[in-house]
Amino acid sequence: MSQNNTPASSGSDTGFLAGGGEMAERIAGYDWASTSLGPVADWPQSLKTTIGLVLRSPVPIVMLWGADGVMIYNDGYSRFAGGRHPVILGSKVLEGWPEVADFNAHVMKVGLGGGTLAYKDQELTLYRNGVPEQVWMNLDYSPIPDENGLPIGVIAIVVETTSKVKAEQWLQGERERLSQMFQQAPGFMARLTGRDHVFDLANPAYLALVGHRDIVGKPIRAALPELSGQGYFERLDRVFETGEPFIGLEMPVMLQRRPDDESEQRFVDLVYHPLRDDTGSIIGIFAQGTDVTERVLARRAANASEAQFRTFAQVMPNHFWTATPEGQLDWFNDQVYRYSGAGAGDLDEDGWLSLVHPDDVPSVTTKWRSALQAGTQYETEFRIRRADGSYRWFLVRAMPVRDDDGSIRRWVGTNTDIEEAKATARALAEWTETLEARMDAEMAERRSAEAALQQAQKMEAIGNLTGGVAHDFNNLLQVLSGNLQLLSRDISGNERAERRVATALTAVGRGAKLASQLLAFGRRQPLAPKVLNVGRFVYGMEDMLRRTLGESIEIEVLVSGGLWNTFADPTQIENALLNLCINARDAMEGTGKLTIEAGNAFLDETYARAQPEVVPGQYVVMAVSDTGCGMTPEVMSRVFEPFFSTKPAGKGTGLGLAMVFGFTKQSGGHVKIYSELGHGTTVKLYLPRTQQTEDVPSTQDYGPVTGGEETILVAEDDEEVRAAVIDMLGGLGYRVLKAKDADSALSIIESGIPIDMLFTDVVMPGTLKSTDLARKARERIPGIAVLFTSGYTENSIVHGGRLDANVELLSKPYTVEALARKIRHVLGNEQQRNAAKAVLSAPEAARPVAPPPPAQQEARPLRVLLVEDEVMIRINSIDVLEELGHEVIEARDAEQGLAALEAHPLDVIVTDLGLPGISGADFALMARAMQPEIPIVFATGDSQAPALPGKPGILLRKPYDGDDMQAAIEAATASSSPGEE
Repeated sequence: MSQNNTPASSGSDTGFLAGGGEMAERIAGYDWASTSLGPVADWPQSLKTTIGLVLRSPVPIVMLWGADGVMIYNDGYSRFAGGRHPVILGSKVLEGWPEVADFNAHVMKVGLGGGTLAYKDQELTLYRNGVPEQVWMNLDYSPIPDENGLPIGVIAIVVETTSKVKAEQWLQGERERLSQMFQQAPGFMARLTGRDHVFDLANPAYLALVGHRDIVGKPIRAALPELSGQGYFERLDRVFETGEPFIGLEMPVMLQRRPDDESEQRFVDLVYHPLRDDTGSIIGIFAQGTDVTERVLARRAANASEAQFRTFAQVMPNHFWTATPEGQLDWFNDQVYRYSGAGAGDLDEDGWLSLVHPDDVPSVTTKWRSALQAGTQYETEFRIRRADGSYRWFLVRAMPVRDDDGSIRRWVGTNTDIEEAKATARALAEWTETLEARMDAEMAERRSAEAALQQAQKMEAIGNLTGGVAHDFNNLLQVLSGNLQLLSRDISGNERAERRVATALTAVGRGAKLASQLLAFGRRQPLAPKVLNVGRFVYGMEDMLRRTLGESIEIEVLVSGGLWNTFADPTQIENALLNLCINARDAMEGTGKLTIEAGNAFLDETYARAQPEVVPGQYVVMAVSDTGCGMTPEVMSRVFEPFFSTKPAGKGTGLGLAMVFGFTKQSGGHVKIYSELGHGTTVKLYLPRTQQTEDVPSTQDYGPVTGGEETILVAEDDEEVRAAVIDMLGGLGYRVLKAKDADSALSIIESGIPIDMLFTDVVMPGTLKSTDLARKARERIPGIAVLFTSGYTENSIVHGGRLDANVELLSKPYTVEALARKIRHVLGNEQQRNAAKAVLSAPEAARPVAPPPPAQQEARPLRVLLVEDEVMIRINSIDVLEELGHEVIEARDAEQGLAALEAHPLDVIVTDLGLPGISGADFALMARAMQPEIPIVFATGDSQAPALPGKPGILLRKPYDGDDMQAAIEAATASSSPGEE
């Protein structure tokens, strides 16, 4: 087949095509000679007439001519054919529509047989535009007769109904969906008919609202009688009468949802809409709505929370503000108005932008819009104008507050003044310009600090180890010392044996010193610090050092003027200085110059950062320098380790510098060593400065050893130490009970046996600690005395290098004499405390009264200074003195006693020996330095009073009563008169 675009001629052969539109032109130009129809001139008149009618019809029509069904169609069908037009013009119908060939074959068979066919909404799949397409059509097929009335072709009227069918399908689906929606709708729906408002439909949501009651088919007044008086019946009547819909929001309604329950308040959004019939008459009402109870209650809670938030926001120092979900600012706290000077409402919506620095506005608004769109946190910095016109930098943050469904309810924001931080940042930026220049120095300092920290950690680990070793070592020494002292009694008179025991005891003493050095290094040595002037201390040791070091060593002592005081243990300082000087002598091989310096120093934060454990502040520095051989860096890194020594075997223990290191650190100080091979060494000890006045040193002599008959419970886990202690105490006359640990000791205490003193080791196995044992012992036996002993106190009763308050400790190893004196001291103090408690707890009338002095003597009232740290003893003693007619000035320690001595004229001093800080003996020496003839009474559990220059002190043994006190005062003042200096 071929096509010809030549327009149809107006000759008689094509005249039937006139007025046939576009298809007429195509038919006229088509090469029909190549088809079974032949040239147009040969077409029968019936065909031409039919074609003329078809072309003028607006309905899509196609003629299927002849047995082959050659297709000739009008403009309407060409549009139906889609992309297959004009190719199928003149083609055989079975070839033109191969996808429906079977359908069209049936059509041709019926039509050419004289029959007709009609299809309504026939569904077919066609390839009109190259792709399969499901279509629906109304099809009518009729035969075309020739001049003899015989069928020569088939004419088909094609009306596509695809849109209609799809619309009907959609409507059917919509009806089904509407029915589902009615049943599944979250909102409630109901239809009421007639003037009585009878329920004929109600969805599950409506039934749930009313408690699933059987309401369908019932008038509303019968179905829901509790609505009476709430206005709902009246609203339904009004809608039915007027035809005007009713809309109500958050309407309260009381519903009795269950028969036996009380009415429950709910809130609903409600619509009543009239229903009309075809004539427009109202036949019923459609009710729909939503149960918004949770929303109403949540909003009310939110409003309460909002009010609470605004109350909190008003008391905050920062700027607080809120905004709508759209970002319109609608509330500011008073801080904003005070800062800006703006009036109420001036800053609402976009008014706040007037406070923003003009240069910051574009960035601020862009970021705010981005946060609003994304619903994420808003954070930025910008300048806000103050009431005086100046601008300050603020950090501004805002967060969205969301409802349960995630939607933003509002925004809450704060403005925080960061002007100072910005100024600091600017300064920091300037500082960082030189950062690279300082980085090398900082890194070097850091490497130095890390090395120092590693060394400190190493020394700490070694200290922990040596502390534990010293504990076991002291227990061994205690066994040896105790048994040797007991043995010395058994061999009395045997000179040879006595000499050997004495040699062994000397070795024990050396071992004890070694253990003391280990404890000092491990910072476990209980210190007895005093306020002292290092300069005077060094001058006092100068002669001893010259004798010790020899004439070949030149010694120079340099002490700075205005030297500060320090608080340290004098014995440990003496040992440290002696060790440093001996090490210097050995480094100089007996010849050279030794310089000892004492001065003030300040260690700043820069230095402290590079030195672990150093606290910045004021220090007293003691430096020892020599002109010896010096040390290598490797030796310097280990010089403070215990048992490390560069001396030949037998020339030193390697503990001297370790002891110096540990003592200084335990005293809160710092050790620094400087050395260069071939140029000597300098060791500097930094001890913290104290503002207290210097303590006056003294020597104490407590006289001969005495024992007693009290009962003492010994708790000691080391069997050998326990046996030695029991023998020592038995030799002193005491009754002794023994326990191998704290639990065993507690069992003995709870047995009810009378016990006067608990003598317990600090470190023992078991779950019960010695401190807890002491506490439980005092609870079960009020008035029991407690004395601790240990070679290693850990942190149980010693903190900060000093014993805890009201704790008595006897360090291992100890002698019989030390044990005897300490027990009498502790027992005497405890007995005095018990006596004081008994007096204070007795009724006023039952308290003892001191007897009046003999009639021939006229009692003189005296002004007495009482220095006693135990509160109960002090109160009782005051009562005794006042009953004796004396005026009492009290002090709890030596410092208060010295202040009272300066402020008041005094006749006599009564002082305890075991005072905190400055001892009673040292206090007495200071008092005599201020008033050389002042009478002094020592109230103590010891057996003899300390020695004093000038007039001796009088011993008042604890426990004492009024007679004892009066006798001691009379003895002390026997050669003095009141007020005499």
